[in-house]
Amino acid sequence: MAEKPDYDGLREKAGFRWSVSAAYYAYYALTGIPIKDANTRPEAMIELIRQGRPKFRELWGDEIPMPGISTPAVSYGHLNTLGAGLVFPEGGEVNYTRICGSLGDGIRLLKRPVDFRTAGMVPFYLNFRERLRKAFPGENVGFGFSAQGPMTTAYCLRDLGIFTDVYDDPNGTKEFLSLITESVLDYRRFLADLNGHPHVSPTGYKLYDDVGSMFSVSMWPEFVLPHYERVFEASTTGRRAAHIEDLRPEHLPLLEDVGLVDFDPGISHKINPKIIRQRCRVPFGWRMGSFHYAGLTMQEVEEWVYQAAADGASYVFTTVEATMCQGSTPDRVKAFMRAAKKVEQMMKEGALRSDVGEMVSHAGRRRFWDRWPQ
Repeated sequence: MAEKPDYDGLREKAGFRWSVSAAYYAYYALTGIPIKDANTRPEAMIELIRQGRPKFRELWGDEIPMPGISTPAVSYGHLNTLGAGLVFPEGGEVNYTRICGSLGDGIRLLKRPVDFRTAGMVPFYLNFRERLRKAFPGENVGFGFSAQGPMTTAYCLRDLGIFTDVYDDPNGTKEFLSLITESVLDYRRFLADLNGHPHVSPTGYKLYDDVGSMFSVSMWPEFVLPHYERVFEASTTGRRAAHIEDLRPEHLPLLEDVGLVDFDPGISHKINPKIIRQRCRVPFGWRMGSFHYAGLTMQEVEEWVYQAAADGASYVFTTVEATMCQGSTPDRVKAFMRAAKKVEQMMKEGALRSDVGEMVSHAGRRRFWDRWPQ
């Protein structure tokens, strides 16, 4: 087990930063090309990028980086190599078929060897990537056929059964989760080899595993934390970061047990910056979701940034998606950026977080966070 960070003062050392990135959803809104076409036809993805780039630049200028070129973002890639089918609906995200009717089915499935390069739709998306490389020579092209974290993979394989397996057969569940963790790691090594990256990153690794929040706090030491520790020790000798949505306040102290130095709660309605600051010492971020902008005035967007920083967030971030390219939302995103730049500059010049909080109106203080996200 890796040595845990010295959490005293770690959040203060982290300072404050911000980011605005963009996803392909912005291109779908700007071009009208259907998501299903771009997910399944290389020529549609090529056209999406060619049409989307100039329209994105026209709307956002140079302040926000365009989405990187990649094969479609299919987060169930590893699941597909294990035998799950992929479903590409009209107008919606990729889904998957359930394949493990019992815990025993899952254990037997995971004990079978898998040649990831030839399994499932990997060959199709490897060819997809070559088509993109030819269309955009000299540019880096990612491979978006990715994997979920261990708890999320367990849920994808067993569906709701995983939440009764822990009671009905705790030892079998532990074996199942261990097999899943090793399979996820094997798939990540395959991706690393594919992209010419080391298996163990010297800089850091970020775990994405939202379903971890669906295991109770009392179950984490036995059923969750050992697998997170295994993922991190096999993936990096550097910084440990994690994205886990919808944790409860009681989960937060456990983030220190796995040695995190960066916690991304994504969209989480049961916690807020003040709660995170009070319940653990891990530096954390706070996200403005695409759907939040519609319910906020320009002033409220700015005050959201100020209050998040005042309450301890080490960074704030937002991702440009389809709805953010419509109506007055781009102006609200620019308000987010203005406020974030102001906070960054203030703290570089020595301002305290309490100084930043003074810029929030009384109405804003009432809304953030007791009446958030209402």
